[in-house]
Amino acid sequence: MPFYHGLSGYGDDPARGDYPGKAEWIARRLLALRYDLGEVIVNDRRPGSLIIGSWNIRAFDGGLPRLDESFHYIAEIIAAFDICAVQEVKADLAPVQRLKQLLGPNWDYFVTDASDHEGGNNERMAFLYNRNKMFFRNLVGEIVVPSDALSGGGQIARSPFFAAFQAGWFRFALCSSHIIYGATDAAGLARRAEEVRVITEALKRRAKREDQVYIFLGDMNIDSRDGVVMQALQDSGLDVPEFPASNLGGDRFYDQIAFTTQGRAERKTRLIRFGTFDWRRAVYGPAPAPDPDAPDDPAQVRRVDDAEQIAHYAPVVAALRERYGRAPYADFARSYKRWTTDEMSDHLPIWVELETDYSDDYLMRFVAGV
Repeated sequence: MPFYHGLSGYGDDPARGDYPGKAEWIARRLLALRYDLGEVIVNDRRPGSLIIGSWNIRAFDGGLPRLDESFHYIAEIIAAFDICAVQEVKADLAPVQRLKQLLGPNWDYFVTDASDHEGGNNERMAFLYNRNKMFFRNLVGEIVVPSDALSGGGQIARSPFFAAFQAGWFRFALCSSHIIYGATDAAGLARRAEEVRVITEALKRRAKREDQVYIFLGDMNIDSRDGVVMQALQDSGLDVPEFPASNLGGDRFYDQIAFTTQGRAERKTRLIRFGTFDWRRAVYGPAPAPDPDAPDDPAQVRRVDDAEQIAHYAPVVAALRERYGRAPYADFARSYKRWTTDEMSDHLPIWVELETDYSDDYLMRFVAGV
C-alpha cells in the first residue's frame, strides 16, 4: 500500500498549497478510492496472478503543478497494479520521483528519454513496478523499424519502449506506446494504423524466437471499435481483450492492452480479468451515474457531490493560480470538469489480470497417460 505519513505534515498555510482540514479531506477521499479499487480490482484477484496497468496521465507534470492530493490519488490507483506503464510523462522527473516515494520502497521505476522529434510532444514513457511481485530482467530497448516500414519513411513518432520482467514462472516484456494522434482525416487514421501494424509485427517476430510473452499496451488513439486503427490491432494476431471506452466521455477506445499467444512462450498467457477503473465517484468527479446494483457503501466511505467538490476547490485553486502568477478562472464551476483532467487525467487507467503460476502444467508433463 502507499505511504500516508505525509498527511500529518499538511497544515493550513495557503502559501504552501495547504488549507484547513486538508489531511482529513484527502483521507476521506482515499477511503472512498480504496473501497472502489477493492470492488473493481483488488478483492477478486486470484492468488499468484499478475495485474498489469496502463495509464495516460495527462501531461504528467507539464503545466501548473498538481495538487498534493492528486499525487496521493494517482499513487493509490497505481498501487492496485503490480506494474503500470504510464504515458505522457513530461521532461521534469520530479513528479515521477514523488509518485515513487508515495508508493513506497518496494516500488521502482524507469523512464525513457523525452521524445523531441516531430510528433513526439516532448514526452517520456515510464514503468512503475512492485519489486515484491516481480523482478526486472535487466533488458530494456525500443522498437526501431526499417526505413521502408512506414509510408513516407521515417520512424514511429514516439518510439515504443519495452522492458523485460519475470513474475513467478511468467517471463514477459512490456512494450509501452503512445501512438501518434495527428490528423483525424483518412490519412491521419491510416498513419495511426500503420504504427500499430509495424509495432505488432516487430513484437510477433521477437516472440517467435524468445521464451517470453510480449505485451503491447498504451494509448493507441483508437477512436472507435470499427475503425481502421482498431482493425489493425485486431488483425495483428495478438490477443486483444474488448476493453470498454477509456476516455471520460465514454465513447473512445484509446487505451488498449494486447499480448502475444504464439511463439516460444505459446500457451503461457492466460487472461483472468480485464477492465478500466473510474475514480470519479471517489475523487474530484464529475461523478458518473451510480450503479444501481452496487452494494451500499460501508460506513467509512463518505462521497461528496459535484457542488461540494466545486465549493471546496474554488478557493484552493484560486490560491494556487495566484501563487504561480496565473489569472483566476472567470467561472471555476464551468471550468471544473476540464480542470479535473489536469489533476488526474482525461484517460481512465486500464488493466489486465494474468495467470503466472504454471507449476501444474509443468508437472503434468511427467505424468504418464495425460
